[in-house]
Amino acid sequence: MKSDLEILEQRLLKTKDSARAKILSHFFKTGVGEYGEGDIFLGIVVGKSRSIAKEFSILPLTDVQKLLNSPWHEFRLVALLILIEKYNELNKNIKTGKRVIVNKKLIDQLIKFYLNNLKNINNWDLVDLSCSYLLGSYLFNKDRKVLYKLAQAKSMWSRRIAIVSTYYFIKNNDLDDTFKLAEILLNNREDLMHKAVGWMLREAGKRDKTRLEKFINKYIKIIPRTTLRYAIEKFPEDQRQKLLKIK
Repeated sequence: MKSDLEILEQRLLKTKDSARAKILSHFFKTGVGEYGEGDIFLGIVVGKSRSIAKEFSILPLTDVQKLLNSPWHEFRLVALLILIEKYNELNKNIKTGKRVIVNKKLIDQLIKFYLNNLKNINNWDLVDLSCSYLLGSYLFNKDRKVLYKLAQAKSMWSRRIAIVSTYYFIKNNDLDDTFKLAEILLNNREDLMHKAVGWMLREAGKRDKTRLEKFINKYIKIIPRTTLRYAIEKFPEDQRQKLLKIK
């Protein structure tokens, strides 16, 4: 009799789309020396991965770990989406007063598991589709020192997790850490970091444009052009052009 993990893996392998996989391999820069070097794709759309993750959300963490260790990109993505399903279910039970103490301990374990697997969260979609829903949500009412530690990490993916995790804070009108981390990460060299910082600044600016304008005016001489372009995307065109001319 096949295990749930074997059934899940076979489902993913049967869902593969070779033509789409080739496109994704190019899109996610898997060539030698590129940021996604060595990553391999099945070509499964994210929506399908989400539905499969929901179906197998009861998979134990030992099996989720096996998925995260896989060279297949979509195996790792489904593992992360399963973690989100588990996390949301535990939080739902807490909100309804069910098994509060037990669930809080299990949530702590899930986040520890996530942080212990950062090496397997190694492409930008894996970061963006998981970190704010897990780490950001978890840290909302907690000490956030771990984000500042991640912001100093050698791994670009850990640094991206640091800033993108604050998306959860932004959605709840808590902007301080986004601006503090953006300041720390302004000197990063990678284009993917420039985009991530600009993206979060733009989202923060939707809540407080004045604060974003002050941030940009303060750092206009050192802010990477890509970061600036992303950050001011929603500004009036004349204001955008004026700022871009300075760069």
